[in-house]
Amino acid sequence: MSAVSNPATVEECLRVGTGFSQGDRHWIAEQFGTLDARLASFHADATELEISVKDREARGQKVTLECWIGGRDKIVTTSSEEDLHAAIMDVRDDLRRRLNDAKTKQEPRHNRHLRDLPPPSGDDLVTEIDQ
Repeated sequence: MSAVSNPATVEECLRVGTGFSQGDRHWIAEQFGTLDARLASFHADATELEISVKDREARGQKVTLECWIGGRDKIVTTSSEEDLHAAIMDVRDDLRRRLNDAKTKQEPRHNRHLRDLPPPSGDDLVTEIDQ
């Protein structure tokens, strides 16, 4: 993997949407700090995160985290946890899992369990039998 000249960070890429204020942004960025290592392989200019909440602190609130990374499909994670902090942790962890899954799917050569090993050809079988 090549090093990215301007790696993405939560602090640089996070926007707050509906239900959150700019005052919440710093607190959310701190909670998402563990995503920095995962985002570092992407360019900051091509990476965006947006978090929003519907019906904040009401029964049935829904936290949504959207992630756009250039050249990849948009990733959307949601949580209906009643506790706001728990919901934020839930969408953060789900995004981390999905980023890991997307990377594994894109680069299966680095995961021997996902490599498709070609079946032995008929010539290989004849050679083994002849010896």
